[in-house]
This record gives sequence, structure tokens and C-alpha cells, in this order.
Amino acid sequence: MTGTKMTLAKALNAGLRRAMEDDDKVVLMGEDIGRLGGVFRITDGLQKDFGEARVVDTPLAESGIVGTAVGLALRGYRPVVEIQFDGFVYPAYDQIVSQVAKLHYRSGGRVAMPMVIRIPFGGGIGAVEHHSESPEAQFAHTPGLKVVACADPVDAYWMIQQAISHPDPVIFLEPKRLYHSTKAEVDVDATPGPLFASRVARSGSDVTVLAYGPTVKTALTAAEAAAGEGKSVEVIDLRTLSPLDMAPVYESVRRTGRAVVVHEAHVNLGLGAELAARITEQCFHSLEAPVLRVGGFDTPYPPARAEEYFLPDLDRVLDAVDRSLAW
Repeated sequence: MTGTKMTLAKALNAGLRRAMEDDDKVVLMGEDIGRLGGVFRITDGLQKDFGEARVVDTPLAESGIVGTAVGLALRGYRPVVEIQFDGFVYPAYDQIVSQVAKLHYRSGGRVAMPMVIRIPFGGGIGAVEHHSESPEAQFAHTPGLKVVACADPVDAYWMIQQAISHPDPVIFLEPKRLYHSTKAEVDVDATPGPLFASRVARSGSDVTVLAYGPTVKTALTAAEAAAGEGKSVEVIDLRTLSPLDMAPVYESVRRTGRAVVVHEAHVNLGLGAELAARITEQCFHSLEAPVLRVGGFDTPYPPARAEEYFLPDLDRVLDAVDRSLAW
């Protein structure tokens, strides 16, 4: 094992570097990603080592950035676009859902669209308006796009490389509040698991908690606290939001009989609704309680001083676990 302790941000940087070393068709594009290294320093040092032609500082024009990436993909490149903050992706939304998602189908499979759109997502950093959005459901609802979310440095390192080498467009969601607060040993010589697969992050037998991105850490903290009260909580990190990998979820819920979905996005018509529907359809006779959802409230994301009341936290997850067990 060749392990190096990295933050999630450093793991992404190392993964991008390795992808660029392995394939000279990989081109990075985004606002301030070159000389500055990105606002979160994910591309730090890459322009210095790979040059301005492969790490491109772009104007503040998200639709133009993604549109240019479409042209590069058509010419055989593998563009990796950085959207500086989640709320800035909406000017590029038309390009993503109308062009990126559809060109492969529109061309009858003759045109490939190997593109990664990296989006720092979620809240928890005390940012201002437009900097703490959770747009995953909007992209997961769009056929033609793959959507994944990493939650720790090991996944960050491997998943970004797998996304870049994938032939279809991938929306790559990065939990911004974990960039510099989460560290782990990354074995750069390991054989990674598949990109589009969920995983059991903590085994348990009483309740299944489903999470992804930033809420995986919250769910694991809640599971640890619940264990102190004699409750065994299984945590599944979904990792892939489109396609959803439901087999481990069904296996877990059939054992525990209970499921709680945790995400930062608004509950109304969010990923939790789709997960609850699928679990109910496939595990109906095993359920001891309805599938419960813990998420952001159905309001615009609040000012920074109030975000602690908006985001799912330890107490709200534990309350949902208790309500499920009490049913």
C-alpha cells in the first residue's frame, strides 16, 4: 500500500493531476482555476505544471464555459469544467440539459460527450446568497447525465479520475464544507471500486440511513451517537445519484425494516422522494415504518447566520431515527 494522508481538496487535486498525466486530451476550464488555483485551491499548481493551454482561466461566463467544453468534447478532448459555486451553474443550465445531456442521443450514438462538470455544492461555510445551493435533483432528473457525489478523500481521488475517463457527461458534486476539514489515507496504488455504486459506510441492524456528499459525515456522527444509546444504525453512502445503485439499499432496508434519507437539498421533490418511492415499491412487506426524510426546508437557502437551522444536523437525524423506531 502506498498511502498518503490527504484532505478531500488535496485528493481531488491529486486525482486531476493523475488524469492529466495519463491522458493529454484532458483539459481543465474555469474561473480563476489557473494562476490562483481555484477559490478552493482544487487546481492549485496544475497550470504551472501543465501549461495555460490545458488549465484554462476563463471569463465569468458559465454558459460560454460549458458551451466551449461541448465543442472540445466534439473534437476528441475530455474537458473538465469547474463551476466556481453551485449557484453559478444556472446560467449554464440550458447548455447542460439541452446540449451536454442530449448530443449523444441526438446523434444516434455517433457523437460522444466525455465531459465532467465539477460543482462545489451544499452549505456550511457561511457563504452569501448563491453560494450554498444543492441542485442535484435537477440534474439527476435529466436523462443523459450521470450524477455522482464524493464524501471522503479516497472517493474524491478515484471518482474524479473515473468520471473523467467515462464516455458520458458526469456532473461531479463536491461537498465544499468537507474540502479542508476531512482527511484520510489515500492509497494511490489501490484498485478502486466501480464509479456508479453505493457503499455501506457503517454497518447496523436497527435503521438504515441513506446519505450522500456532506450529509454522509452527519449521518456517521449520528450513528455513533445512536450507538451510545444502544441503537444500531446502518449508514449507506449513495455515491451515485443517477443512476441510483439501489441493490445495497434494498438489502439493508429488508434487514432493518426502516429507512431515513438525509440530504441538504429541499425535501419537496428532492432525491429523498425518489428513494422513498423506490424503497416502498420494492421493500413494502419488510417495512416496519414509513420512509422518513430529513433535508433542507422548502425556503430559499438562508443567510449565513441562519444556515445552522436549515441544514440537517445531528439532532434532526437522531430525531428521525427515534421516530422511525417508535413507529
